[in-house]
Amino acid sequence: MSNVNVKRLVENIRSGINVYTPLVELVVNAIQAIEEKGTGDGLVEIEVLRNGQPDILDRLEGVDGFVVKDNGMGFTQNNRDAFDTLYTERKITDGGKGFGRFTCLKYFDRVSVTSTFTDGDNYRDRSFRMGLDTDIIVDEQVTDSQSQETGSKVEISGIKSVRFPDKGLEIISRVVVSRLLPYFVDKERKPPRVIIREANNPASNVALNDYLGKENSQIVEMQVEQPTFSLTAGEETKTFQVKVFKFYSPKAEKSKVSLVAHRREVTDSALQIYIPEFGEEFFETESGQDLTKGRNFIIKAYVFGDYLNDNVSLERGEFRFQTDADLLNGISQTDIEQRAAEIAQVAVGSEIAERKKRKEARIAEYVEADAPWHRILAKEVDFSALPMKPSNQDIELHLQKKKYEKEVATRTQVAALLSSENPDELAEKIAQVIENISDSSKNDLIHYVSMRRCVIDLFSKSLEIGADGKHQSEGEVHDIIMPRRKDSEGLNYDAHNLWILDERLNFTSYVSSDKPLEAANSDRTDITVYNRRVAFRGDNEASNPITIFEFKRPQRDDFADPSSKEDPVQQIVRYVNQIREGKFKTPTGRDILVNGTTPFYGYVVCDLTAKVKRWLEFEQQFTPMPDGLGWFRWFGNISLYMEVISWTKLLRDAEMRNKIFFNKLGID
Repeated sequence: MSNVNVKRLVENIRSGINVYTPLVELVVNAIQAIEEKGTGDGLVEIEVLRNGQPDILDRLEGVDGFVVKDNGMGFTQNNRDAFDTLYTERKITDGGKGFGRFTCLKYFDRVSVTSTFTDGDNYRDRSFRMGLDTDIIVDEQVTDSQSQETGSKVEISGIKSVRFPDKGLEIISRVVVSRLLPYFVDKERKPPRVIIREANNPASNVALNDYLGKENSQIVEMQVEQPTFSLTAGEETKTFQVKVFKFYSPKAEKSKVSLVAHRREVTDSALQIYIPEFGEEFFETESGQDLTKGRNFIIKAYVFGDYLNDNVSLERGEFRFQTDADLLNGISQTDIEQRAAEIAQVAVGSEIAERKKRKEARIAEYVEADAPWHRILAKEVDFSALPMKPSNQDIELHLQKKKYEKEVATRTQVAALLSSENPDELAEKIAQVIENISDSSKNDLIHYVSMRRCVIDLFSKSLEIGADGKHQSEGEVHDIIMPRRKDSEGLNYDAHNLWILDERLNFTSYVSSDKPLEAANSDRTDITVYNRRVAFRGDNEASNPITIFEFKRPQRDDFADPSSKEDPVQQIVRYVNQIREGKFKTPTGRDILVNGTTPFYGYVVCDLTAKVKRWLEFEQQFTPMPDGLGWFRWFGNISLYMEVISWTKLLRDAEMRNKIFFNKLGID
């Protein structure tokens, strides 16, 4: 009689097991019982129990449990006593933990055993259930047997709240084969025959052994030139062996690397974590001319080694070593899986190499066409961790991360050099640091120029006639140059495109865009620019120039009518006079200091229709520019120089100023 709190023991099972674990445990126990008997004609039969409730969608009944039969040694007294002992050492030489049977109660309500064994020259039957209280074995009965063949039948049923994930016999078979593949490929210990069937349909046999070793088998082992590798932990070196298999007709499965302990799969991880090119299935063509015919497959790499056997958890759901690489704690799971993934990559060979080439071409295409500012950086970056088919966002985020890491490293180098008192070290490293800074600056400059190309294209498009036959409003065109109702106090310094108007405007200190300088109901310019912030004493110099812009919708010329109240020339003159009279303050409440010599620049941007040209020449006394795309006038009494320029001139001049940069980048 045992005295174990079975319920608490089962509740405390926390390791990474799943609902398949009990079935795998039963099959392994059956195989071991057959090996112990040693007759060489072993048979394991798995029957699937259904709950009798077909699913509405696929009409398949859910799985309620399993029956596992074998013709092995049976539950002799020694085997029975081991079953009744927590943490028994009965099978310790074969990796037994004396605990696996309790995983059955983790997922199923009922575990019952019937067995025939030999007792001397007699055959005996033993039956019992697994208890849920303090006894492991309950309701035990032992009687003389009429059978002349030893073996056992274990039934687990009454699946608990968790649903069994699969229903089809074929899918269940593949999972069991995958978990127990090391048994089927062990050349030193021939496995018994293992079949699976529906409990209510004995003719529905599927032989798990037939998944391997036959023509058109669904699982085929691949030849590996270097199947072993070694890793060092402290002063000890551990050796591992890798076997690589093709799994045909994978459905939704992914290529994986599995770590094995005592011939049982313990963990599996996606190979694409280590080599992204394993992210999709592979295709093997049939012999012949038609390249479209063949079979899809995935790769599974199984890793074996004493280090794994010695460190598997009690429940066989995980290992006792670290998951991630850790210099202080020896060999980790990721260390092992990384090396196994590299061996699997070599086994697949040319297909992985071809996928990597396609990824490299995809990255090169993005950099060349969409991000030329990364050309220098892209030559230095390792892209192996990117997905097999990276999106533009994947590539850009990866490059930005590497750029940031490089900038941090450069700043660290600079800080170290500045604090160094060794002149030889300073002379030796300064050239390298300057080169790194230069490369980073080149990338930023290329990015900036490329963005200018996009802005000019957008600006040019905004000047075209829309689908409704109308031009964009001056406001929409205005927003491209600088967002309306914004000023430099509430706008990032690089969130405008004032360089379209004049390159010097990039260096102004205060900008107000379509925003009253003071009261909400006062007049406002489209754009007013101050070269320096006048809010600071000492910098508030009356000689600082002020620039004012007015925009008019493309092809609009009604402002030239005699009755118009939107005369842009007079608007600018009025703004100048109001500023001179001290009617406005800066956003910080300081006076705008001007005097009689403070220079003002005024620009009106509009289309120079025939009507506008006549108006400028005969009514406003402007002088035409040599290119015919603009007019100018000097208002000497108020120190105002004003130009009226066309949208065409604004666009053409901006393109001309930037043309050499676009040409150098090959984006013109």
